[in-house]
Amino acid sequence: MKKFLTLKHWQLFGLLMGLPIVFQLITIGSLISSHDPTAMFYFFPIMMILVIGFFFGWFYALGTNLYKKLPQTATMNLTRFKISLLIPVIYLLLISVFMVGMFSYISSDVKPNLAIFALIVPLHLFSIFCIFYCLYFNAKALKTVEWQKPVTFSDFAGEFFLIWFFPVGIWIIQPRINKLFDTNIDNNNQTLDL
Repeated sequence: MKKFLTLKHWQLFGLLMGLPIVFQLITIGSLISSHDPTAMFYFFPIMMILVIGFFFGWFYALGTNLYKKLPQTATMNLTRFKISLLIPVIYLLLISVFMVGMFSYISSDVKPNLAIFALIVPLHLFSIFCIFYCLYFNAKALKTVEWQKPVTFSDFAGEFFLIWFFPVGIWIIQPRINKLFDTNIDNNNQTLDL
């Protein structure tokens, strides 16, 4: 997982944005060649699971590895972060499976149970809350590790919004992350300390 932290900004952007676009183009190509309009609906959950894996894998690697570099004066709850990250992952995986089921209903005459939507709405809102907490955690941890002292929200608000709008923010945030986790710099510092 630490590999996510050493990827260049353009590589991470390619995984998070380029891969889904290429996958969509392949899906559209297979849709055109097969003349089956439901074929695209079965490929979408696969693409969604890949994007979830890369995006939340980056989030997890960032949060857990920054936590290890926090100064002693910083108090952050890693367990809460991990739980907050796990909830949207499980929710999105379940939604992917649910979507495949819904697409099966579309192609048949069976009507889906609409009561399930009463469960989806609160789960969706709670999942969004958890994602915002993960954004908050990672932004705060990044700034705290850079400054090596406790920070307030006004200190890391820029990082929070850059991570939130990751297609743009990744170009600014990832080089800073690379600097923090560059093994060549760490090895040089260790050599100098000896």
